[in-house]
Amino acid sequence: MELFVDLQVVSENDHNIPSIESIEQWIQSTIIAGTSPKEEAELTIRVVDSEESQQLNGQYRNKHKPTNVLSFPFQNPPGITLPLLGDLVVCKKIVENEAQEQNKTLTEHWAHMLIHGTLHLLGYDHIDEQEALEMEALETRLLIELGFSDPYFSEKE
Repeated sequence: MELFVDLQVVSENDHNIPSIESIEQWIQSTIIAGTSPKEEAELTIRVVDSEESQQLNGQYRNKHKPTNVLSFPFQNPPGITLPLLGDLVVCKKIVENEAQEQNKTLTEHWAHMLIHGTLHLLGYDHIDEQEALEMEALETRLLIELGFSDPYFSEKE
């Protein structure tokens, strides 16, 4: 599968953002596990500060606070097939704060958030309990396969 990731870093501080190679590995693993095989896929990841995250979260989800990751799936026009998955908007500060609060490495939490957001682009959701369990199980499997720990382990104790 050929993957195209447009990484846009518009955060004031670009330190501690994973390498494009790591990001592509995490996303490619997610696409392969979460959907039927694709020859190619394309998405944009925009790394933002709290202000932009809050503005977008308010505009699109009516939640007036910044959030870790927002997913905007691309809707193909009828009769047109494009490899676009959509856009992910990641709030760098929220991801950093959550990693610290959850006693995770920053890399581990970035991987989790990008896998989580990509699954949303693929149509997964966690609105009802059964969908949430399915999505969490897939996130856990992918993270473990990539060498990380179960992101929900401490919550299950």
